[in-house]
Amino acid sequence: MMFPAPGDAVSVLALTLSIALGFFALSGMLRPERALDRFLFGALTATLITTYTRWRWNDTLPPLAFEAGALWAYLFFAAETVAVVYTLLSVVILLRFKDRSAEADAAQARHAASEQWPAVDVFICSYNEPREVVEKSILPALAIDYGPKTVWVCDDTRRDWLKAFCEEVGAHYITRSDNKGAKAGNLNNALAHTAQRTNASLILVLDADFAPQPNILRRMVGLFDDPKAAVVQSPQFFFNADPIQHNLAASESWVDDQRIFFDVFQPAKDAWNAAFCVGTSFIVRRDRLTEIGGFPDAAICEDLNLSLGMARRGYATHWLNERLSMGLSAEGLPEYITQRTRWCLGTIQIALLRDGPLRGPGYSLVQRVHFLHGVLNWACKPYIVLMLLAPAIYWIAGLPAFEADVMSFLRYGAPPLFALWAYSGWVSRSRTLPIFMEVTHAISALAVTMTLIQATFQPFGRPFKVTEKGGDRSQMRVRWRMAAAFGGLALLSAFSIVWAFINPSAPSEISDIDYFNLVWAGVAMVLTFICFLVCFEHPREDLAFRYEADAMLESGKVMRPCRIATLSPTRATIVGACEPAVTGAPLILHLPGIGSVRAVVDAASLALDPTPQQYRALIVALYATPRDTIARTARFGPAVGGLVRRGLGLR
Repeated sequence: MMFPAPGDAVSVLALTLSIALGFFALSGMLRPERALDRFLFGALTATLITTYTRWRWNDTLPPLAFEAGALWAYLFFAAETVAVVYTLLSVVILLRFKDRSAEADAAQARHAASEQWPAVDVFICSYNEPREVVEKSILPALAIDYGPKTVWVCDDTRRDWLKAFCEEVGAHYITRSDNKGAKAGNLNNALAHTAQRTNASLILVLDADFAPQPNILRRMVGLFDDPKAAVVQSPQFFFNADPIQHNLAASESWVDDQRIFFDVFQPAKDAWNAAFCVGTSFIVRRDRLTEIGGFPDAAICEDLNLSLGMARRGYATHWLNERLSMGLSAEGLPEYITQRTRWCLGTIQIALLRDGPLRGPGYSLVQRVHFLHGVLNWACKPYIVLMLLAPAIYWIAGLPAFEADVMSFLRYGAPPLFALWAYSGWVSRSRTLPIFMEVTHAISALAVTMTLIQATFQPFGRPFKVTEKGGDRSQMRVRWRMAAAFGGLALLSAFSIVWAFINPSAPSEISDIDYFNLVWAGVAMVLTFICFLVCFEHPREDLAFRYEADAMLESGKVMRPCRIATLSPTRATIVGACEPAVTGAPLILHLPGIGSVRAVVDAASLALDPTPQQYRALIVALYATPRDTIARTARFGPAVGGLVRRGLGLR
């Protein structure tokens, strides 16, 4: 053994606790905006992870042989090594960080002073969304505070009602006879169509469920003063909680996993000149698009491939880390999984392309490494599956994933785990939480692993799956297939713990490696049980925003002041002495900037009956304004409280 024995329990626990407390103390002393601090914290974390990996290789693997025990141990170690390499690359990437807000300020001031703003075509990509979804993109797009813009709704499902709606509100409508090339094909059709009409030099692309803010173009177009800039991308923000947040009652205390990617990794990648397009709320130069042959459709992730196509020709994607639009997150678990598997498959497809960054010419070494980092993000998922299965395999088949005892793991495995938790929370500025982060990764791990296996045999030719938005979410839904999978894994872990004690061939004394796998089985049982809870989709109420504003309530020609608490296009709640009590009573609510809206008392709120003009004004007022409807930073206590309530069957 290369590494010394861990020692007695007291000394091991003292050392591990000291390291954990030291790293959490560092998170309070160091500042993530300082490059030296990022280097120091990252280097210390990477050192512990590297030491752990050396311990795993030297002291926990059996001799390599063509037998089940050795093959299983080395398979598990190989999967774990992928996760380790991904984590170490992440630490290196996060050594840098770029904030372009000051650059955007200066560029906006220059254009405002000269009153020279480039023309922009706004493409809204739509595929089968209901009216209540797509109107929340079209109306705010028309309200963008920017003179030389034209809004084009690119309908890939040929809906007459959408064409009529566009004509009614003043947007231009484009469709085509087929769906060849999926979203990229839809965009290319609009590109060719508008070239004959407006031929604007810049194109803002929005998904049909994203509402832009009025200043989105004024903030972004100035960054194209850099001649190398081909794409300017802003992050995605969401009005609603994703299924994990919602089903665990943690929307006000747990940050969705995409916030870490958008707010932490993309600004870091931008500093390395490796940021990339994320499909919506981005602007692209028309001439650069023409140069690369339009939006690429060789892979289903046309957004990532767009940035890579630009990078191959020496152009850049700039990341403006400001909230300039908001949209709908996946509302159900199947839609959430569909997104992740599509992103995974698209990344693998690009990796296999002849002109992709793993095989093609024109990319810098840094850009190739960053793309590899993206591939490894998906390649880590099988390790999560194996990690959840490993203790049950040990107890049922007698095959350890690695040969270690509890004290050895506490000595060499626990310190890097605590360090990684502390570092992740620090560098993400409190956007991660232990347990919840692992659950988020585990939820998609099974489906992504299956996608990776299928992509091994058939990477191309599978249909493009759109993430469905809208629909009735008022009833409880159980995702039985996923519930069966995670419930089965939880029961398997529980059974393995029981089997350790009732197994007829079990030794009279529990060995050190048995204790290790008992603890491991307990952890796997907890994680899979939480994933099981996520599969029970609790009802969602219609989206209503906090809208604290003074208004007037008219009842029987009597006007009384009131205070709006929440507001949606069809419902309002008010507080104060004027709160109505008689259900069905007709009222008029005088809303500032909207007008006199008819309403009736409905239980504890007002059901609104706005005119078409008032309804559209409400859409713009509510959806074109930045709102903190879900958590921006994580809080462990309230998140655990929501989890306990869900576990007890409470709302």
